[in-house]
Amino acid sequence: MITIITHVGLKKGAEPEWDMAMRERLASARQRPGWVGGQLLIPLDGIDRRVIVGTWLTRADWEAWHNDPTFQETRRRLDGLEAESSRHEWHEVIEDVRKPATPLGAAA
Repeated sequence: MITIITHVGLKKGAEPEWDMAMRERLASARQRPGWVGGQLLIPLDGIDRRVIVGTWLTRADWEAWHNDPTFQETRRRLDGLEAESSRHEWHEVIEDVRKPATPLGAAA
């Protein structure tokens, strides 16, 4: 497995629109071959920044996702909302440990 961590700086006031477009993109990724999971993060010290953590079985799966129509449409929307070029970091996953999922509303 591989994880890509992307750091993004947003234009002031663009945060809600950017978040909505990114949520659409992540929802479409769930249907893609090789998708493992992802997170959209807001740094505690930067309301105008985002960190995207995406995990895929292979980098080729991630690259193929870029041909998805939803990805391409959201890319056009997101480009106009970002203040700077994003920065990517690739990591090989050596272990992925998570608590079993609990349905929303269920007692943990």
